[in-house]
Amino acid sequence: MALAIKSAAAQVACVKAAPVAKANRMMVWRPDNNKMFETFSYLPPLSDDQIARQVDYIVNNGYTPCLEFSMPEDAYVSSGSSVRFGAVSCNYFDNRYWTLWKLPMFGCSDPVQVLREIDNATKAFPNAYIRMAAFDANRQVQVASMLVHRPSSAKEWRPVNQRQV
Repeated sequence: MALAIKSAAAQVACVKAAPVAKANRMMVWRPDNNKMFETFSYLPPLSDDQIARQVDYIVNNGYTPCLEFSMPEDAYVSSGSSVRFGAVSCNYFDNRYWTLWKLPMFGCSDPVQVLREIDNATKAFPNAYIRMAAFDANRQVQVASMLVHRPSSAKEWRPVNQRQV
């Protein structure tokens, strides 16, 4: 009986110690200059090869890619860059729609065309955010959206290793 009590006491001590060890590994998210966008925003910026693989996936699945761009001051929701309709604004999305780069690439079957357009948009607007979205024509929904270019002047985000305290 004494052995069972000691074992139970040891188990309780282990259980109490475990959360403390885990709590010491937890990080606090920095709220300042730590803004994110859609898919993959929590990761480091995508390399050209990673973007190419995403384009391959989009085109190979028959989705329609399109590019959008926005200047940094309009890329995020802020009181100055949005119009509020009051408390009754169901399904109203601030700054979700950026300027479209050309038309969506309907029927695109060559990923190189998409990569070329990303390059052209980046050259035309080097100080703008550029994102690629993909739409499924059958289901009539957006299936992907990710940044493919972040301006070098962007100061409202942090590298992955500086996002928490």
